[in-house]
Amino acid sequence: MKYGLHGKFLTHEGKRDELVQVLLKAAAFMENIPSCDLYAVHISDDEPNAVWVTEIWKDAESHQASLQSQATKDLIQVGKPLIAGMEHVKLKTVGGKGVSESKKRPAAATKTDQMSTKLRDALRE
Repeated sequence: MKYGLHGKFLTHEGKRDELVQVLLKAAAFMENIPSCDLYAVHISDDEPNAVWVTEIWKDAESHQASLQSQATKDLIQVGKPLIAGMEHVKLKTVGGKGVSESKKRPAAATKTDQMSTKLRDALRE
């Protein structure tokens, strides 16, 4: 089963955009790590000092291993002074678009495609 994390970083006043840039550098680094399926950085207009990060990994061990790389350690050191607090949830990712264990297309999707085609044809009439 895949390993997921959803974290919220509370930044010091006015430091959110700086932290976003650090986390986007981390996301770019994750492009080179095959065991990282998702590393997404989010912000909200409702919380100007908050940044969320959603991660999905092959397993918890892969996530732990990523924390040992020098690039990750360097980014953590750059980001730490910007962070006032953190909250996170560890999750077991059971599936969904883009994170399924199998790369095969499920039969249900094929049936849905057939239904979509029929609907599209009906709308053209």
